[in-house]
This record gives sequence, C-alpha cells and structure tokens, in this order.
Amino acid sequence: RALRLLGPGQLALVPAPVGSPGPGEVRLRAIVSGISHGTELHLVGGSSPFADRDLDPGLRRFLPHQPGAHAAGGDDPLPGSPLGYELVGEVVEVGPGVDIAPGALVHAPVPHAEQACVALGPELDIGYPAQVLPAGLDPEAAACLSLAAVALFAVHDARIDVGDEVVVSGLGAIGLLAVQLARASGAGRVVGVDPLADRRALALDLGAHEVLDPAAQPGPATTIKQRGSGRGVAAGADVVIETSGAPAALHEAIATVRVAGTVVSAGFVQGGASALRLGEEWHHNRPQLISSMGVWGCPHRAHPRWDRRRIAATALRLLAEGQLRTAPLIGQRVPFEHAPEVYPRLAADPGGSTKVLLTY
Repeated sequence: RALRLLGPGQLALVPAPVGSPGPGEVRLRAIVSGISHGTELHLVGGSSPFADRDLDPGLRRFLPHQPGAHAAGGDDPLPGSPLGYELVGEVVEVGPGVDIAPGALVHAPVPHAEQACVALGPELDIGYPAQVLPAGLDPEAAACLSLAAVALFAVHDARIDVGDEVVVSGLGAIGLLAVQLARASGAGRVVGVDPLADRRALALDLGAHEVLDPAAQPGPATTIKQRGSGRGVAAGADVVIETSGAPAALHEAIATVRVAGTVVSAGFVQGGASALRLGEEWHHNRPQLISSMGVWGCPHRAHPRWDRRRIAATALRLLAEGQLRTAPLIGQRVPFEHAPEVYPRLAADPGGSTKVLLTY
C-alpha cells in the first residue's frame, strides 16, 4: 500500500503493487519514513502552489495544471498524489548490476509506502540520491537525512564566518538541525527563535546560546539590535536563517540582521507574503535575501564543487558520526495504517510534535 492525497484533507492508503527491480535498482520493504511538516501539510491543506499549478522545468515558472504534461507524478498509475520524500527500508530484492546484498538498509527520497523500487546513486532533480546506510546508523536517525540536507544547504547559503552571530528562526526539525550546523560552522553565537517553549528548550539542549520568544516584547529584532547599539551599521545579527516559512517571521528576520547582513529563507513560504513590508528595513538596510532550495533542479551555489550527491553524503556522514543529534527531534511514531489520521491532527496542532515518523 501507499499513502495518497485524494483531495484537500482527503487521505487514503491505496493498493500499490511493486514489481521486480530493474538494472541498478533495489526493492525496499519500508521500516520508517519521516513526515515533512512544512511541505506535506501545505499539500494536504491545499495551500501549496502545487495544489493548482505545476513548476514548468524549462521556463522555471509555476503555470496552471496541464493534464498529462509536466505535473509531478503525471504518469503515476495510482489515484491521487503521493506524499513524503524520506523513507528508510530494507533491501529485499536486487536488480541486475547491483552489488549489495538483501538486508542492507537504504534511505530513499520516495513517498510513504510499504514497498518501493529505487535506483541507487543517481542525482535527482526533485530529491537527494538514494544511499546505502553505514552499519550501525539508526533507521530513525536516517529518516531525518533529507531534512539534514536541507539544513546543510541553508547553512552553506549563509556563508557563516567564524565568530558570526547567527539567528535561526523557526525551531522545527530543519531549524534544530541548522542550529547544530551553525555551531559546527564556527558561529560565535547562535540564537534560536520560536513561539513554542518546548522547541526553544530543545534548541538550548542542541547548542543554541540563547532563545527568544517572538511573541515577547520588544521582539527578536529589537532585542538583538538593542544589544548592539553603539555599533552603528553593525548592530544586528550577521545572519538569520529562516526555516518556518511564515511571512511575518521572514519580515522579522529582515529586520534582525545588520546593515548588508544575510537572510537565508529556507522555509516553504506560503501565499502572497503580505506581511513583508519591503519599504522598511528591506529597502533601507540593504540586506541580502537568499532563497535556499536544493531540489527541483536548483544547483548548489558552489556547483560543481558541491552537488546534491555530495550534500547528501555529507549529511549522512554527520548523522552516522553523531555530529547531528536527531533523537530529541522525534516526537511521535505512528503506525503506517494510521497515517491518514495523523495529518488532520498535525494540521490542527502543527507544533504538537517536532518530527513525526511513520513506522512499518
């Protein structure tokens, strides 16, 4: 079976027969898969741009759906749309040319399903390459691999210098991974911002020097800039990595950085972003606003030195070596057969769990 989105808020498990793997492929039996709270909940709620439009890969524009054209999954025989891109499974069958044995564990950027056939190794436009897991890596940690790669892309885009003050806005799974990566990149001070107290506590446990509640007064931007009063144009954070995708949070991030500072927008921004008041700090303080996106055909800014294959391999190594802690991020484990029920709960209480895993 596979999990499918049949319409806004309508989820179901549908029969999904899986054939034998072809050349270079393996067939996986799922162990665990991770729900992406941002991407998947916006798809389920109908607020994603993909709800009524497709990204044209040639024009790099969102255009109205054209049946049978370039819609994601346009040749998919199953009803509805797939969800998910972070599955860890056990190899149960190998295709021609594959030199790993059944029983190996693999992370694959494929939707939530009980089984899947995947190709090993090739770089993908809309995901990270499938990778064989090193011995000893917990499958639950590996189910955070794609999110770790997103966080790594964002930290690379931030170009953090040793000693920089870095603010991470939004302390969901990606933000908490970014906190750890910012510390590893030499940030002199890391400040986490989130309205939820339990997430702020997690950020402190994972290496943040300070946490701020955006609902408190005078707010993160004023708090951080008042600390630097007297430094003139240098007052403010050097870098803000915004991971929540909330337009108001992105506006606050722009207001938080120093003159000509850097704002990395790594969250999936929804809607028209009317909360952005671009005539204020954006125009007068000249910050650099960077969209951080590592999939859908977007190359790394340092390509070809860095590509998705190297990003994924680096994220996997950091997880395997324990340099990225993921166990504190996992809040719920839900059996796959209950997957259609968990999404409405997450939509009603998106802060109720930092990371939700489906178990098989």
